Amino acid sequence: MHAVGACRAGGDARVSLPYGVDVTVPSVARMYDSLLGGQDNYPADRAACEELLSHVPSMRELALNNREFLRRVVHVLAADYGMRQFIDHGSGLPTQDNVHEIAQRVDPSSRVVYIDNDPIVRSIGGVLLASNENTATLQADMRDTDAVFSSEPVSRLIDPSKPVAALFVSVLHCIPDGDRPAELIARVADRLPPGSMMVVCQLVSDSAQVRDFVSRFMDEQTQGHWGRVREKKDVADFCAPLELVEPGLVEVSAWRPRPDDVPAQLSWEWEEYGGVGFVRH
Repeated sequence: MHAVGACRAGGDARVSLPYGVDVTVPSVARMYDSLLGGQDNYPADRAACEELLSHVPSMRELALNNREFLRRVVHVLAADYGMRQFIDHGSGLPTQDNVHEIAQRVDPSSRVVYIDNDPIVRSIGGVLLASNENTATLQADMRDTDAVFSSEPVSRLIDPSKPVAALFVSVLHCIPDGDRPAELIARVADRLPPGSMMVVCQLVSDSAQVRDFVSRFMDEQTQGHWGRVREKKDVADFCAPLELVEPGLVEVSAWRPRPDDVPAQLSWEWEEYGGVGFVRH
């Protein structure tokens, strides 16, 4: 599971699933699924992807590299840093090699809580994870830190006396500046026990034109439920509570790459930028 699941993109006609989800309104979780070649997406999601691809043609490669980064970083957290508890904020739809699958290959006792506000994610994820007692999904607004940490899945699966890895992978660009994403990271960091780590990355661009277009497009489509494409200095600000590990803040395909990773982006109008660090206490 994983995507920018805090966001939705818009549409006009209304066709709802039995549990009340309007599939004519593109979801960024489903757009991400489409870019990865998944099946849990609809024509409106694919149309929104095509529109963005016409302006940011590296979008598909960026999504694939972001997915590879998630795989690498979870393996490193589990195998090299001994993390056995994960809270994945804005997890998105299930796909191949989800966080729990990677972590549990290192240690079957690893525990994972997926958080997303998309009801389709909750429905599909809940079914797929029903037989895995160390994994759960929580349909919630990841910005509500109190609700997340007091929830039944987190209370049941996450031991507050042991280190936790909190993931914010490709999701902070869904949070408007008015909701203070830096403060969200700081709040979560304050909740984590000593030895905990965080992963933080989001879409950035050196081009004001790209930042403005994508932010405006997604804000219009989601009717205000979008943040913005930011700059690298913004991500550095988000990581203020962290002691970053090598290689620090980088474009994510450059974070401890492996020989079999997917090829790098062919164009660099935007990128996924971030890093990993220990929470300062």
